[in-house]
Amino acid sequence: MTNTWLRCLLSILLGVSLSLATASATRPHIIFILADDLGWDDVGYHGSVMKTPYIDALAAEGVTLENYYMPSLCTPSRSVLLTGRYEIHTGLQHGTILMMQPLCLPLDEITLPQKLKEEGYDTHMVGKWHLGFYRKECLPNNRGFDSFLGFYQAMGDHFYHNISASPGHFNGFDFRRNNDVVADQYAGKYSTHPLFLYLSFQAVHTPLQVPSRYAELYNDLIPNDEDRRIYAGMVTCMDEAVGYVTTVLKQSALWENSVVIFSTVRGGKGTLYEGGVRGVGFVTSPLLHEQVRGTINHELIHISDWFPTLTRLAGGDLMGGGRLDGYNQWETISQGTPSLRTEILLNIDPLYTAVRNLRDDPWAESTCFNVSMRAAIRVGDWKLITGGAGNGSWIPPTESGIAALHPERRNGRSVQLYNVHVDPYERMDYSHERPDIAEELLQRLGHYYRTSVPPNFPQQEVRSADPANYGGVWSPWA
Repeated sequence: MTNTWLRCLLSILLGVSLSLATASATRPHIIFILADDLGWDDVGYHGSVMKTPYIDALAAEGVTLENYYMPSLCTPSRSVLLTGRYEIHTGLQHGTILMMQPLCLPLDEITLPQKLKEEGYDTHMVGKWHLGFYRKECLPNNRGFDSFLGFYQAMGDHFYHNISASPGHFNGFDFRRNNDVVADQYAGKYSTHPLFLYLSFQAVHTPLQVPSRYAELYNDLIPNDEDRRIYAGMVTCMDEAVGYVTTVLKQSALWENSVVIFSTVRGGKGTLYEGGVRGVGFVTSPLLHEQVRGTINHELIHISDWFPTLTRLAGGDLMGGGRLDGYNQWETISQGTPSLRTEILLNIDPLYTAVRNLRDDPWAESTCFNVSMRAAIRVGDWKLITGGAGNGSWIPPTESGIAALHPERRNGRSVQLYNVHVDPYERMDYSHERPDIAEELLQRLGHYYRTSVPPNFPQQEVRSADPANYGGVWSPWA
């Protein structure tokens, strides 16, 4: 880690400390760490060969969330985190925001940092935005963050921070401090090293890149898969950065009044099976009740719950915005009380419909929900999936020596029903054996669909968005 990054983090954290001290001595510092594309088995405390000692230690002294869900793609996950609203209610339920798409998180949505600023908080962000940048109004500094150090796009080069819309075409630089391009200062510095209160890591998203010393840690553990070694190195490098966060907090005496949240943005990309929507999450804080420290929480938690949970923890109210889909889960996390939610909508995407022969499908004529649409919901221990759910293969780590399993295509079966408590790998489909439960969950999907807004997914504006128009830098164009 460079001294530049460490000084940046220290100045931010110490500045926040002074600001909060004048506002209220009881309001905690909030550090939200978001890892991108980290899989369920890619942390040491879940039995992985990945070396994550800092993450493991934080999880061990906090509360691990083992029934923690989020959307299956980058943009929807971030939108839900910052608004507390399902993606079906913001129009971001179909895919991620593309590089040249005139689209961003709707400007009338109230964001989490805006709510925290109402309570006197300084709000800062480092890392990946991916909520749209085609207009200046869409940028982090205009959505509630006092400062921003990072990048607007999805998957730029981890070292040099350039990204192309397609190989050899529309290449541009993407790294800024607030609205200013900082090519000279940060080019060549690995993007997982900066640290912050809302620390939205680029790691472990593609492209697979890491300083060689991290990948070399896995030469013996993962001998026959270079990509896997690089990925593992990215995980360990990110873990090291997480360690710097807690070190700075403790050295600056902020720790005793801090809440650290670690969350992944799904592992398996674009699938509604558990590998795509169930993530790694934990909360560590001296403010947790002693009896829950070091425990595993099996209650249902969704990424939308952070908005109301952290707003209320900061002393704010939840009035004045749109209807929230999240719940204040602080008592569930800090005291072990039952979750306030019994169900989680995992998405409804009407732009993705499965083309299948449904002639013999008993659910094809369902009156409560169009089962050709890609959708999923969990209610209690049951999970229902409709339409094309995405890749359902089980892909074990290469170092395990276990062969991948590729289930047969479910032709003529538009509805799948699983008990994910006893069958987390979703091998046993109960849709024919328990039509009563399937019907109940279809009705819930129908309820949510009636509350949804149409997906907003416009065509890309290639000529207007071309970074060549802006000195080779990805920039707002509208």
